[in-house]
Amino acid sequence: MSIELMATSIADRAYDRIRADIIFGRLAPGLRLRLDRLASHYGASVSTLREILSRLSSESLVIAEGQRGFRVAPVSPEGFEDVAAMRLLLETYALPLAFAAGDLEWESRVVAAHHKLAFMERRMLAGDQEGTELWKRYDREFHQSLIEACGSQTLLDLYGGVFDQYLRYQMVAVVFRGEIAAEEHRELLDCALTRNAGKACDVLTRHVNGCVAYTLKSGALA
Repeated sequence: MSIELMATSIADRAYDRIRADIIFGRLAPGLRLRLDRLASHYGASVSTLREILSRLSSESLVIAEGQRGFRVAPVSPEGFEDVAAMRLLLETYALPLAFAAGDLEWESRVVAAHHKLAFMERRMLAGDQEGTELWKRYDREFHQSLIEACGSQTLLDLYGGVFDQYLRYQMVAVVFRGEIAAEEHRELLDCALTRNAGKACDVLTRHVNGCVAYTLKSGALA
């Protein structure tokens, strides 16, 4: 591997790790990001880290503070409501397109994604809290699979970024609504298999708004 390719590989791995650590709450909201400490932990140079944090700033996951450096973007009740509204706007637009265009292969991917999510939800309902991160990864995978046949990669890319911001709020607040959310996921699966886009949008709206209401009531973002 050439030196240039090696440097790119290191930068990409560091970017993926830092981004995941922010989304899954391992780097807490508001945390000041010391470049020297990050360099030691992520194995990337200070200059590479500056580029990575600038990139994450454009994704609204990091705040650039001029000469003072960078910090993880804070969270707030208003921020969660804003991100949730954008998620709903994109997902309810994409669902009818995907349901109309989805083929048997798409159906198979939706069923497989729900199977993994349902398995983790049963574990969570049984009191196992060790798999929280995997559960949320499967949650993201399921919702992404529902709309992946929408026909617009631009829409999918935009949705992915918004969902990751939404996911970060969930991880910070440790949101799990139990059987209610699991049943809503089952309803969404049924809607996909029967191509009932109208009902799917109604279920999704209830699903997201219920999560927001539950989170704000908990006070975890106050």
